[in-house]
Amino acid sequence: MKLIRMKYTKWFNISRDGLSKNNPIVIAVLGICSALAITNRVDNAIAMGIGVTFVIVASSSVISLIRNFVPSKVRMVTYMVIISTFVISVQMFLEAFFPNQASELGAYVGLIITNCIVMGRSEAFAIKNPVKYSIVDGFANGFGYMFVLIFIAIIRESLAFGTILNYRVMPEGWTNWTIMAIAPGGFFVLGMFIWIFRELSNNFEEQV
Repeated sequence: MKLIRMKYTKWFNISRDGLSKNNPIVIAVLGICSALAITNRVDNAIAMGIGVTFVIVASSSVISLIRNFVPSKVRMVTYMVIISTFVISVQMFLEAFFPNQASELGAYVGLIITNCIVMGRSEAFAIKNPVKYSIVDGFANGFGYMFVLIFIAIIRESLAFGTILNYRVMPEGWTNWTIMAIAPGGFFVLGMFIWIFRELSNNFEEQV
């Protein structure tokens, strides 16, 4: 019974770290470029979030499986090969089944390869832990990333276009905030979200 409790406690702690305590965007401050670039529309945020979550889970699983066979000298190269394989799969899937979404996201799908969240979870967690925990960690960090993207996108799209998922949510006389459709608007919303999240969670950088 104690062993079962410990196992579920570890799963809970891993999930909590990825979703909130060490959220990749608001706490670790990773993946900021995509958070600013593609969150002017909610559908773009959802697509990017699902893509990054899939890549993290899949690459972390494979890296965890082969962790005892990867020489330390080629560890980073191995990560890149595995991650790029899954990123290309995501890009091909979008182009085949969701061409409009692929066009909207443009080069940012391919840039998942350089996303520090994906590489960071491989180096910080997957290479040191078994597959079952690496999958949980991948999902938690992916969903933590996607939650922030969607939250920011809801605010930006509603203010910039008066819509959410292309459904009008603002009154007819609404004047669109053009700045929210471009990166400076995303930077402002993201900064406010990080400040509020850290204020509520009492998570601050220590002053030296």
